[in-house]
Amino acid sequence: MLEFRRRRGIVAFLSVLTVGLLAPGVSETLAQKRKAPPVPVAEEAPGVRRPEVKREQQPGAKEFVEATVSKRTIAVTSSFNGTEIFIFGAIGGSQQPSAESGYYDVVVVVEGAPSRAVVRRKSNVAGLWLNTSSVAFDNVPTFYAMTSTRPVDEIATESDRALYGIGLDHLKFTPAVGQSVPLSNEDIKSYRAAIIRLKSNAGLYVDKKQFGVTFTGKSIFLASVVLPANVSVGPFWTRVYLFREEKLLSSFSVSHTLEREGLERYLHAFAYRLPTLYGFTTVVIALGAGLAASAAFRRSGPA
Repeated sequence: MLEFRRRRGIVAFLSVLTVGLLAPGVSETLAQKRKAPPVPVAEEAPGVRRPEVKREQQPGAKEFVEATVSKRTIAVTSSFNGTEIFIFGAIGGSQQPSAESGYYDVVVVVEGAPSRAVVRRKSNVAGLWLNTSSVAFDNVPTFYAMTSTRPVDEIATESDRALYGIGLDHLKFTPAVGQSVPLSNEDIKSYRAAIIRLKSNAGLYVDKKQFGVTFTGKSIFLASVVLPANVSVGPFWTRVYLFREEKLLSSFSVSHTLEREGLERYLHAFAYRLPTLYGFTTVVIALGAGLAASAAFRRSGPA
């Protein structure tokens, strides 16, 4: 009798472990039913591709900047633990006498796709720290990194940094429409600072990498940005700004993407496109694994 109970306990443990490993979609499906549906993304017209490159030239500027990234598509698999991307650029019509002259300044910004983020405030209620208020923000970048040839406040004016979203203080995310509680300017600043602090602590926001852009020739420059393991999958934009004596001459943007690959991609698509069927399938697999384990223990037991 003791041996039989031990086998039943092992079979039950294996069944629970299998459900825990294979059926995250079940809990996600239930959560999706309780939450508001995500904001739909407008689809592009058939035959129209989203431009991967954007160029902007300031009036009267003779120089222009172009750049590319080392990886246009980065595969995210179960073994993904972060990656480093390199940004290579060149200045057309360069008048720089040497790489060390500091004639030009370059700022590189790598930004993930914007999304909605909710930040909550905890308060002491009867000796317990509980969430007492929350604010949702739209257009919050999933990732943001900035690097430059010099400290950015020596390169660009405050107005230009605010205009082009250069630096964490100038990220353009705003409170979502329809907040249940009116917010003062101080509240907004406090909640914005909380989002930036949390993202920075997670390694998703970085803007302190000064002198990270280096010139390797009169017109050639190089920079690198590390994408951590917890970065969100999706599209990214790398923006390059060319400055001369605090005046913007040219800018260049190029897109790249983090994509799931291999088995993870198919499981993710299955779970989100057919959540009910995915949940049912994982339960069936868990039951099958439990029965198979029970049969194996039965055969290996004493005669």
